[in-house]
Amino acid sequence: MPRIHATALVDPKAELAAGVEVGAYSILGPDVKVGADTVIGPHVVLTGRTSLGARNHLFQFTSIGDIPQDRKYAGEPTTTTIGDDNVFREFTTVNAGTAQDRGDTLIGNGNLFLAYTHVAHDCVVGNWTVFSNNAQLAGHVHIGDWVVMGAYSGVHQFCRVGAHAMIAAGAIVLQDVPPFVMASGYPATPRGINTEGLRRRGFKAEEILAIRRAYKALYREGRDVEDARVALVTASEAVPALVALVDFLAVPGRGIIR
Repeated sequence: MPRIHATALVDPKAELAAGVEVGAYSILGPDVKVGADTVIGPHVVLTGRTSLGARNHLFQFTSIGDIPQDRKYAGEPTTTTIGDDNVFREFTTVNAGTAQDRGDTLIGNGNLFLAYTHVAHDCVVGNWTVFSNNAQLAGHVHIGDWVVMGAYSGVHQFCRVGAHAMIAAGAIVLQDVPPFVMASGYPATPRGINTEGLRRRGFKAEEILAIRRAYKALYREGRDVEDARVALVTASEAVPALVALVDFLAVPGRGIIR
């Protein structure tokens, strides 16, 4: 059975799985679904058509599922979907999607959102990412698995950040950041590959070397993006880890950081 503090306001239509805890003064709306063993701290607001998976932990003053901060929003029945094992620290905000895009804001599994982070409407966040304090996403942003967002970093709307990329503290991302790349500055520019992060995640030395060579092909050899991508297609046949980079470059997006 869920454990609900006496001062919490939980709509009778909300669906709470076994083991859910709801702290003092938290508010859960009628269309909220919460998975097993999720801990909802005090003063949390879950509203809108919001679904959370299992074993999430929401600290005080988290707000998830409220309407998008978008003038075009006209009350459409959009959603917010959260996976399993995520941590949302104090004052994290996640807004619902819009009818003009996918209609859902999606967060995967095992992510860590530190205090005052923000995920705007229609964003897609993968798995095992880390958002340091005050990292902010504008609308329609896609963040790949294992991305690290530094403190006070921001991503412009419609940008993509590829898997295993690292965005430095205070960086402002105005174009797409390819997988494996470290970026810093305003506007953010490439600063090499995320070697230490790749090592921690079990990438082999030969894979890291191939990724470093791919970075040189993309940024150091005077090639345009399509020429570099074609060269990397061949390289990816021998090193499957490069497929993620090849696939990322195949999508035009906003253009990659240079």
